[in-house]
Amino acid sequence: MAINKDNEALKTAIDQALKELTDDGTIPTIINKYIPSDTKVETKEVEAATYPEFTTVQEGKLIMATNAYFPPYEYYEGENVTGIDVEIAAAVAGKLGLELVIEDIEFDSIIAGVQAGKYDIGCAGMTVTEDRLKSVNFSTPYATGIQSVIVTEDSKITSLDDLLGGTYKVGVQSGTTGDIYMTDEVGEDRIERFAKGNDAVIALQSGKIDAVVIDNEPAKAFVAASK
Repeated sequence: MAINKDNEALKTAIDQALKELTDDGTIPTIINKYIPSDTKVETKEVEAATYPEFTTVQEGKLIMATNAYFPPYEYYEGENVTGIDVEIAAAVAGKLGLELVIEDIEFDSIIAGVQAGKYDIGCAGMTVTEDRLKSVNFSTPYATGIQSVIVTEDSKITSLDDLLGGTYKVGVQSGTTGDIYMTDEVGEDRIERFAKGNDAVIALQSGKIDAVVIDNEPAKAFVAASK
């Protein structure tokens, strides 16, 4: 979770809530719901944390900025936004006695919005990077992710070396880890940026680009949805 640098008390409270929710099994249960594993999740009672006094953008509310097109972390189910980040943020809000309010915005605007004090937190499957840490603080991480390459079934790209070594056009969601990594590796000329990860996949299917680089779990969701 990205948090405004000037709100250290809120970061402390969120970190305490995350620890409590991890220790009692709530967060592992949420993650296992969306990303099933063979690891048994244990739930237990833990001592309730004592939270510091803090302020939020609106009293009684925890305003979360996200880009709700990044399953399973955040996505629409009907008219409602759900997913790993959403359920964890709701659990944190509950611990802090707050109502969670979700604002679905462009991914590129999340860090700037949190930095400007428009939102309390930013959650969008976001990787902690040195560049982002210059603008905002981050809570204790509760999930890890790796990057994956999506190609069509008839693609000649069979490895990362193929992708990096060729002249292939690569689609990324603007501002994401995939964008940062691939821009560093192949340069601006080969990068095609999209506001949503799914838009990149649609462009791949229509032959406008040759590959998509995005987090592994959203990649699996996009591929499954395209079949």
